[in-house]
Formats: sequence, structure tokens, C-alpha cells
Amino acid sequence: MGWKETRVQDERSHFIHEVDADEETFAAICRSYTISRKTGYKWLRRYREKVVIGLAARSRARLQQAHALDDATQQRVLVARAAHPTWGERKIEALLKREQPETHCPRHSTIGVLLKRHGLTHPRKRRRRATPSDKLTIGHLPNQVWAIDFKGWFRTGDSSRCDTLTVSDSASRFLLRCQVIERTDTAHVQRLMEALFRENGLPEVILSDNGAPFSSTGLAGLSRLNVWWMRLGIRPQRIEPGHPEQNGRHERMHRTLREETIDPARRTLRGRQRAFDEFRREYNDERPHEALGMATPASMYRPSLREYPEQLPEIAYPEGYEPRRVQRNGDVPFRGWRFFLSETLAGEVVGLEEREEGWAIWFSDLEVAFLKRWPRRRKKRGGWQPRIPRNCLRAASSARPRGSLPQQPANNSGKVPEQETFPWFNT
Repeated sequence: MGWKETRVQDERSHFIHEVDADEETFAAICRSYTISRKTGYKWLRRYREKVVIGLAARSRARLQQAHALDDATQQRVLVARAAHPTWGERKIEALLKREQPETHCPRHSTIGVLLKRHGLTHPRKRRRRATPSDKLTIGHLPNQVWAIDFKGWFRTGDSSRCDTLTVSDSASRFLLRCQVIERTDTAHVQRLMEALFRENGLPEVILSDNGAPFSSTGLAGLSRLNVWWMRLGIRPQRIEPGHPEQNGRHERMHRTLREETIDPARRTLRGRQRAFDEFRREYNDERPHEALGMATPASMYRPSLREYPEQLPEIAYPEGYEPRRVQRNGDVPFRGWRFFLSETLAGEVVGLEEREEGWAIWFSDLEVAFLKRWPRRRKKRGGWQPRIPRNCLRAASSARPRGSLPQQPANNSGKVPEQETFPWFNT
């Protein structure tokens, strides 16, 4: 039998009925309800005035607010909002101060409450964000860090949508690609990046933002493009959401690209690509760069010594790690049991490092999750693999690298040549 529930208003009603029954003294009834006689007379008086309605709780707010907005000020705010429907409370506050500086203007927080009261604002839905990298690598040598991003899309003269993928070398500022791309999905980006790798070799790090297809909201923020990069021995890194200054060198190039190519607008995508090719030639070969001592990016850049392999090498884990291949549905079989990891890693091999409290799960040199030890139960017959409880698997507190990525052979001999150094890059 469940607990009996009661409301404060019901207790007040019972109190009035006992008082009307006149079986006990008023003081005794008040003591049984643990209230003072003053409070008892107050509720008795309200009941006599308004019957049951008088037993409802009243608002404790002040009848008059000293700093409440008058009707004229409220009307000014609502008129300003109607004239600028997309403006928030801060912009409306600045507008009112500029238009009538001698009149009192409410704070933006008060304006926000007023707009919300009239249903003119709506709370933003919380967005899931990818996991940024803990520590970003600063490029001091060519091919140490490549930056990749999409230039904001726009319309050409024939109303076609133009999406542009840009890739640059952070150290030399060399613009590797400025390409109009049909779609911004993994397949199209991977095809373009493969051609770039065959032409210029492989970098050590690729820096991107947190948008697709460079990241995802799944495990450790990994996307299929990230998995392909890591199989090639490239470490993907991501800036923090809302902090484009962490990729400032690439964003500064985007500013120059916009100023010199967007206007005047080309009529077709092919004409736009010709403008991008001309900009890339001038930017790399002719335009001096102050950060390079007025040298050109082409004079500072050298192709990478790590060649693109014809076959993706398998990831080898240190001794003591238990390698497991992720199934197509994202499940990982482990010691007669199974648990769901990520569909992004389907077909890939992960390594489980045993620790005191469980197993750290690695993909390449990145710790992506941690599997706690789970309570064992008797398995059912018939070859059925029981599933490990979901609460035993958690994402890694910080996706930290295990160490340096294994370098891929730069030529057919299997030897990795030493990295060439450049005297003009002094760390």
C-alpha cells in the first residue's frame, strides 16, 4: 500500500471542519496542526470571506514594484522588437539608448524577461558537440600541420550553390587546395584528399573545426574521415567550438580569398574554379607573406617525404593489448561477451589495455573509451553472446594519445627517410 498524499489546501480544509465541529478548543486544534493561533485565525477569517477559494495560497510578491517597467517603456521595447524581429535584448538595449539617450532604458536582462513574457523569444535547443582535441600542435615545419575547412557557401550568377574546400600548410602558408566541391560529405572530401596525398604526401596532423565530415558527435568525435586519416598515420585534431582563432592562419587566408575572388560573382561554378586557381597561383607564387619574412609560400613549402600507400596498413598495438575487430553493427566481441562501441569504427581493429578497474579501449594511438569490469552471470546455451551492461562503458575522460603514430614507409623499400629540416623555420 502506497503512502497517503495530502495537499496543504486539504489540510487547511480539515482544520476548518474541525473548528466548525467545536469538539475541541481552538488552541488544541492549532497545536494538532502545529500552527499558531494567529495563523489559525487568519485562515478561519479567509474562509469566512471567500469560502474554499480563501484557503488557496496567495502570491507573496509585492503589490507595487519600485523598479517595474512602466507601460510606455514596455511599448518602446515591443515596438523596437517588431521593427527588428531578429534582434536580441542587447541590441534592442543599444538601440533604445541611441535613439533616446535622455530617457531611462532598462537593462538587457529586463528586456529579455519582457520579450519572453510576450512569447517573442524561444530557448535554443542544446546542440551536441564533438569532442575537441586537448592540445593542438603548432606547425613549425612543412607538412607538420595541415589545416582544412569549408569556405562559407554562396551563390554564383546562375544561382548554383558553391561549396569550396580549402587545405593549407600551417607552417609555410602554402595553399594546397582551393576546390569547388559538389557535396560536403565524406565520399567527395575523401576523393579530393586522396588526390592531394598522392601529389604532396602525408602530413603529421590535420587541423579542422567540429563540423561534418571532419568530426561527429559520436565516440571521441571520430568520423569515417578521421578513421581513414588515422589508418594512414595522420593524427586528426579539432579546435574548440566557437574558437576559429585557434585556426587563425587558415581563417586569415579565407579573408584574402573572399576579398579577391568572391566579387565580382562568376556566372558558373567552372568560372568560379578558374578564379580560385588563379588566386591559388598568385597566393603561393607571387604574394609575399609578412610572417615568412616577405617570402612567398611556394619558396617555403616542400612536399612530404611520406608517400601515400597503395594499401591501408593495419594498426599494430603494443604487446599486452587485446586486439578486437569492431563488427558491422558497432559491437565488439570480448571474452565471450559483446558490447556496443561505435558504428564509425566498423571493420576496424581496436586494442584493449587491461587496467585495475577495467580495460582502456584504444584506436591507433587514441584512447576512445573505458570498459569497466561487469558482474558476470551464467551464459545461456546455444552460442548466444550476452551483452555487457551499457553503463559499464564510458567515453574516455579526455581523448589522449598514447604516443607518436607509426610512420608509414615513404618508398617501396620500406625505409622511412629522415625528415628534411629548413633553416628558415626556427622553433
